[in-house]
Amino acid sequence: MDFQHIIEAVGKYMDFAGVAVMVIGALVSIPMALRGYQPRKLPAGSEKLSVYRAYRQLLGRSILLGLELLVAADIIRTVAVTPTFESVGVLAIIVLIRTFLSFSLELEITGRWPWQKEPHSGETADPAGARA
Repeated sequence: MDFQHIIEAVGKYMDFAGVAVMVIGALVSIPMALRGYQPRKLPAGSEKLSVYRAYRQLLGRSILLGLELLVAADIIRTVAVTPTFESVGVLAIIVLIRTFLSFSLELEITGRWPWQKEPHSGETADPAGARA
């Protein structure tokens, strides 16, 4: 077995792990949401999450982790195995799409962009509304 075959196998295992994380996460999220899962840090003054909202947050987290593994698999296969301008371009497009999905899911789960700081417990979730 040469280096290229090893890298291809690693990429396939990473793809499998990414899909498995999403599927297992979707299945495990159901009983957790039904049991009344609540995040550790709820913003001050916010209500508890409904079963639907809790499931969406748990499912979103498993999708985020799965996407990270799928991006890693694409990078491993593209960079390690004869990179061409075409394969790097396709990788760039895939990474852009998955990054956009990750940012969208992060915003949906936490209510803020990944680069924004968490509000302190004494602050409101919307600082602009606090100034008005």
